[in-house]
Amino acid sequence: MRNTIATRPLFELSSPGRRAAILPKSDVPEIDLNSVLPSSALSTSAPKLPELAEGDVVRHFMNLSTQNMCVDTHFYPLGSCTMKYNPKRHERLARTHGLGDLHPFATPQDSQGMLEILFELQNMLGEIAGLPAVSLQPAAGAQGELAALHVASAYFKDKGENRTKVVFPSSAHGTNPASAALAGFDCVQLAPSEDGLVDLEDLEKHVDDQTAVFMITNPNTLGLFEKDIAEICKILHDVGALVYIDGANMNAILGITRPGDFGGDMMHYNVHKTFTGPHGAGGPGAGPIAVRDFLADFLPGPVVTKSESAGETTYDLSIPPKSIGRMRSFFGNVGILLRGYFYLRTLGAQGLRDVSEHAVLNANYLKACLSDVLPVPRGEYCMHEFVASAKSLKDNNNITAMDIAKRLLDYGFHAPTVYFPLVVAEAMMIEPTETESKETLDAFVEAIRSIVKEDSEFLHEAPHQTTIRRPDEVAAARNPLLNWQACVKD
Repeated sequence: MRNTIATRPLFELSSPGRRAAILPKSDVPEIDLNSVLPSSALSTSAPKLPELAEGDVVRHFMNLSTQNMCVDTHFYPLGSCTMKYNPKRHERLARTHGLGDLHPFATPQDSQGMLEILFELQNMLGEIAGLPAVSLQPAAGAQGELAALHVASAYFKDKGENRTKVVFPSSAHGTNPASAALAGFDCVQLAPSEDGLVDLEDLEKHVDDQTAVFMITNPNTLGLFEKDIAEICKILHDVGALVYIDGANMNAILGITRPGDFGGDMMHYNVHKTFTGPHGAGGPGAGPIAVRDFLADFLPGPVVTKSESAGETTYDLSIPPKSIGRMRSFFGNVGILLRGYFYLRTLGAQGLRDVSEHAVLNANYLKACLSDVLPVPRGEYCMHEFVASAKSLKDNNNITAMDIAKRLLDYGFHAPTVYFPLVVAEAMMIEPTETESKETLDAFVEAIRSIVKEDSEFLHEAPHQTTIRRPDEVAAARNPLLNWQACVKD
């Protein structure tokens, strides 16, 4: 039986006078706060914090942790998010003395080792992308998109051109139009195509001298490689526009092909997806961007530079001459960047290629094993992920994608992404990643096959073994309860 006491809110476990720590007497001289702060900034009473013993606190959080699903505890085939295992070796290295405890206000002269690592990371990311200029500034993939679009805007303004449009496919990640709108562009969405790829005729209808950027994910969100990518880039370049590659799916092409080689002018990386930085809880993240050399002067700064003088190598931070400015405080999320660097150094060039080949193999294996119960409407083969449809199950057996997703929790598997992209009915977006074994994939297949044979009414009530079952997700999103309030008893 679950220990419900230890999982109750800390405020309900609180007892006056209990302490988890004994602090020494303060050696800070007392001052009259009224003399340095306005009265409106001063509280008249102490904060109402829970009072607990150390054992209560530890037990509370340990019990909560056992209810979590994560890549360390479960198979997590979350399509589009690349939830692969995070090597603990890189976690340890990122905390190495001199790295983990380096103060953000340390001068470049006192940070030469860190700056050398970050300079090498810039070069590695540029080489992988086929785009030579890199900024590590952005704090997440979405901010990387936003930064690149601001770079594009600054580039066209510098040329004296007033371009207003950003074009993207119907299957684009939702952050693409959001970033474009935030950067001040008008958003133009292409119509869905039958084969799930960009329709060249439709693209040409929407591209003109007002087009600034075409945003495309390759492989796209259906897990398909855009076979006409070179022609797509030519269409954009012929009208003077830029091509932005959403790097969310780089896990499929590392060491095999490069966005710069097939025509991309800008891209971002998701370090948490591609290079195994910790993923989830809204961060911390990093979304470096890589661009062509003629866009380098507009990158967000600072960037790391290297100079040689009298046989001595020095690393420094500099702001590109026409920079769009900072995207965040200090240098960036260095802790996540370090994990990405160590991942790259561990694998090397051939290792990166192996990552993608195994990711593609695992995805196609799962797709083949499930195709008779979860058919994939578009694409005979996939890249690192695929989008299956539960529409026939819904029509014939009254079983929805959400039913399968919720029931998988009872089997010990996290659900795939469901209902995205919108171009597939009852979509289930499945990405096994390269770090999962055949035994795990086979167990997942067996679970899916068992679930689709179960009674639909039973599935509508799933999950059956979790603490929280089916919350009203729409109401939770529209009316979130963000604070705890004690129950008042009569």
